[in-house]
Amino acid sequence: MDADLKALEEKISQLVELCQSMRKDNLELRQALALSQDAERQLKVRMQEAQVRIESIITSLPEDTYE
Repeated sequence: MDADLKALEEKISQLVELCQSMRKDNLELRQALALSQDAERQLKVRMQEAQVRIESIITSLPEDTYE
């Protein structure tokens, strides 16, 4: 009986440790995801700004006068 209780106690301890580890991993993943999402937003803004600049440059190019 004592051996069964001891084995159950060990399994519960392992489960608690696993839960704590998974919570830590989950928090780290959430933080990494938030950083990635922020970087993606910044990149999208930069791409939009570059698109506006390129379009502005294209419209300021002289017309083709060789025709």
